[in-house]
Amino acid sequence: MATDAEALPAGEDKKQNEALVITASSLGTVFEWYDFYLYGLLATALSHHFFAGVNETTGFILALMAFAAGFAVRPFGALVFGRVGDIVGRKNTFLVTMAIMGLSTFAVGFLPGYDTIGIAAPIILMILRLLQGLAIGGEYGGAAVYIAEHAPPGKRGFYTSFIQTTAMLGLILASSFVVGLRTFMDAETFNAWGWRLPFIFSILLLGVTLWIRLQLEESPVFRRMKAAGATSKAPLKEAFGEWRNLKIVLIALFGAVAGQAVIGFAAHLYPLFYLERVAKVDGATANFLVATALLLIIPCFVFFGWLSDKVGRKPIMMTACVIAIFVYFPAYKALVAAANPAMAAAVERSPVQVVAHGGECSFQFDPIGKNTFDRTSCDIAKSYLAKNGVNYANVEAPAGTVASVRIGDRTVAVPDPAGLGDAERAAAVAAFGAAAKAGLDAAGYPDKADPAAVNKLKVIGILCLFGVLATMVYGPLAALLVELFPARIRYSSLSLPYHIGNGWIGGFMPTIGFAMVAATGNIYQGLWYAVVIAAITAVVGILFLPETYKRDIEA
Repeated sequence: MATDAEALPAGEDKKQNEALVITASSLGTVFEWYDFYLYGLLATALSHHFFAGVNETTGFILALMAFAAGFAVRPFGALVFGRVGDIVGRKNTFLVTMAIMGLSTFAVGFLPGYDTIGIAAPIILMILRLLQGLAIGGEYGGAAVYIAEHAPPGKRGFYTSFIQTTAMLGLILASSFVVGLRTFMDAETFNAWGWRLPFIFSILLLGVTLWIRLQLEESPVFRRMKAAGATSKAPLKEAFGEWRNLKIVLIALFGAVAGQAVIGFAAHLYPLFYLERVAKVDGATANFLVATALLLIIPCFVFFGWLSDKVGRKPIMMTACVIAIFVYFPAYKALVAAANPAMAAAVERSPVQVVAHGGECSFQFDPIGKNTFDRTSCDIAKSYLAKNGVNYANVEAPAGTVASVRIGDRTVAVPDPAGLGDAERAAAVAAFGAAAKAGLDAAGYPDKADPAAVNKLKVIGILCLFGVLATMVYGPLAALLVELFPARIRYSSLSLPYHIGNGWIGGFMPTIGFAMVAATGNIYQGLWYAVVIAAITAVVGILFLPETYKRDIEA
């Protein structure tokens, strides 16, 4: 036992190992986030190739659900790999998670589409997403614990902040790859097969990452525990079956991670979907703007991690949550105005209203592709507007009223499909679509954003605001989570709240947000999700989250 404890590196060896630990863990997590963000960046292509059997709006939401599916299983991965990490060790656990995650992503590059193998295509895609999500459930906790347990006292926030930068670096790498392909390929080629290349390329990143991580040794804290026979025999039972630990898990989830998750997604992925689907900015420009903003705010992760070593984790994180509550609605409205001023002007000048009886309107989402949204006049109107990303308000009308669409001072009649045959109904729907488009064109609603009119500096500035808020909650987070829990159950305890927060609460934000937009017609409706969660975190965190930055993590 003494020999194992004394075998820990010291002096210059320890310093060298610390540098290797930060570099290897951070580079590995860059690859992790590169893989994960590809699904979000290529949601439109995935929708086209794997969900072609449903209408366009539903297909896009299903693609987002495939993206979210990987998040859904992350807490289960946290339980599985967290337990392994607390019993077997930190290093070997995140080697396994990395291999599973990387191979699942690589396989997507060769997966046949819906037009080739039918319903099997989205099913296999979902299985690959689930495997990747399961693996990532054990990845972040391993990297966070591994670095923190190597960091000297007073520098844990600074050291672990380098992990937090990797989410941005992974997104930038993925975005740069996608933008480059879209720049050098015509749209038809990219949509046909070019989108597969980033997934195939991931096998090279996987090989490099595994090689780097194989150079690491086990965490000194874990080695000392193992040498002393102090590791937990049942970490899950100890972590979640005893109230004194479970209470801290719940506080960590609702008082820190939940707010971090929605603020992070409101800074990284939600703006990308928003620019493409709502502001109608072309994909290459939207990726460039988001990647540029993220590149600019990367140093803030390290700054706020360092600052949290000086003033504490809690005040920085809670300040970001409070600010987010008040800035999201005005900032996102400013984002639309900067990215597509013609659309913002048209919405202001000629707002769109759907006049219909609410009981005749369906929720504009059909996961099995059976609803064509053409059985009532309300559905015909809302289906067209949702598909074209048009912001509208609902005006209640008496039961039995045939719906109409108001575009400013102009009214477009919607056909009543009752009693019409399939051919007649299709013709009536097409005629309405033509009339609605003419009305929107006359009111100045653009089909897409004019590239010359996009105020790129202003868009990047707004995105940087979102990004700084994300760095305030994310920069100190890893150190906070490590410090909250005892070493013997640390991997399990911190992994579960982190992945419930980021997997369920944050991961479903794009899907829920755009479903809310499709259901209500209000392009800003989905922001309520982020605002409410941030408010809950602010209240719980301020009242119950302990300050941890001076704690001893050896215990």
